[in-house]
Amino acid sequence: MSISDSYRIDAASKPDTNHVPRTTSHEPRITVRHLGLVPYEQTLEAMKAFTSTRTPETADELWLLEHPPIYTYGVAGRAEHLPPANCGIHVLKVDRGGQVTFHGPGQLIVYALIDLRRRSIGVRDLVRLLEQAVLDLLKESGIRAERRDGAPGVYVEDAKIAALGLRIRGGCSYHGLSLNVDVDLEPFNAIDPCGYPGLSVTSVRNLGLADSMDDLGERLAGKIMQLLGTTEKRK
Repeated sequence: MSISDSYRIDAASKPDTNHVPRTTSHEPRITVRHLGLVPYEQTLEAMKAFTSTRTPETADELWLLEHPPIYTYGVAGRAEHLPPANCGIHVLKVDRGGQVTFHGPGQLIVYALIDLRRRSIGVRDLVRLLEQAVLDLLKESGIRAERRDGAPGVYVEDAKIAALGLRIRGGCSYHGLSLNVDVDLEPFNAIDPCGYPGLSVTSVRNLGLADSMDDLGERLAGKIMQLLGTTEKRK
């Protein structure tokens, strides 16, 4: 069963959304999938299946989507950073790196299913590439953002606007980045975002931008592809 087939089969169980899933192919060897609002667990299993069955000839993919409200934390996640048990939002331990974060509607997720060996890049290179794509996107809109050594993600002044977490299996990545566009920020108050007590979190909308989720997604995917293309040419 192909990864696209798995989404078609499960389409009836997805939450109602105005986003229409569509697929666009790009060169070199990138497929972008616009999946709308999909449950986290379903997407995680689809990423695992894609990664475990891909071959050296399989095109890399970027999945653009949103999730219903959920907290996730990585393999080294620490209990003291998690929300209280009665928070009312599902908490799930997953196989990525990093501490706890929140996902919800209005947050742009980009999952990067990339063959790192084929592109001759390492995981740190991919982290910096994804950060740079967000930095370039925000710069276009007049927002000065930055990365921080030892704390992956993108920050505007003292507030985090984008988080990253990856898993590498067989030289290929899955998971990716989340950019706060118009997401409810209140659930972040119940956790130590990314393991940092007191860390402020912001969003594109809070910074005064009215760009749509679809527009930001298209532009961000384009910047990731551009940076990956540059990486390929440096082989």
